[in-house]
Amino acid sequence: MNLSDPKQLATLLEGLLLASGKPLSFERIMELFEETERPEPDVFRKALAILGGSCKGRAFELKEVASGYRLQIRENLSTWVGRLWEERPQRYSRAMLETLALIAYRQPITRGEIEEIRGVAVNSQIVKTLQEREWIRVVGYRDVPGRPAMFATTKGFLDHFNLKNLDELPPLAALRELEPEPILADDDDPAVPQSLQARADLALGEEPGEADARSETSFGSLLAELDAMEQGLKTDFDDLAQADEEPNRGDTEAVSPAADDPSVSREETS
Repeated sequence: MNLSDPKQLATLLEGLLLASGKPLSFERIMELFEETERPEPDVFRKALAILGGSCKGRAFELKEVASGYRLQIRENLSTWVGRLWEERPQRYSRAMLETLALIAYRQPITRGEIEEIRGVAVNSQIVKTLQEREWIRVVGYRDVPGRPAMFATTKGFLDHFNLKNLDELPPLAALRELEPEPILADDDDPAVPQSLQARADLALGEEPGEADARSETSFGSLLAELDAMEQGLKTDFDDLAQADEEPNRGDTEAVSPAADDPSVSREETS
């Protein structure tokens, strides 16, 4: 085989990518050749271009992701190809997706900062699951009391979502249109009549519908808030030692009201 010929090298690269079962970086591909037979980098690039062009009209494509190059089934065939496996695709909760989105767009970010933006506590199982899937990792610790861990996404996250780098993430403006799926009312739990709900809201000193609007924040409004805070994606973590020293209200411990109120008797607090 003439390895200096890009067409013949493209055939060899196709075999390597099919056999690897995982993305291969450009450097890793070059390491597979002996120094005496290794083609020039330009020849490798031409061969990859030829391989990518040969995939047109076929069921698979050459895709470059964060970890390197891989041959993968085209996305429009996933509905039928997925039937080869009996298990159903795993569904992710809204809380997990919101947490992952915050880490992706605001990294590095602490758990307390995530809780401050979402307005609710982050379940420890969500962080654990994301770490086990190797989608996020600890990249440092913020220099504030408690030294909370700072999370960022990994190459595994980019590979899973078919991304080469963070710049390929969809802009927040395009995600504002996304809203959570409507929750269907249970037949055994009929909806409260609007007139009765309005009277209850007035009794509590609220405008009609104000309670519902406050109880749940839409994913679109969350992304809009993130868009206002966005100052550019961070991909370089060399300056973690000089991270901004901002207060982390999400990780502070709650103080019992009985400790600050002398009017509460010892019996009442027991």
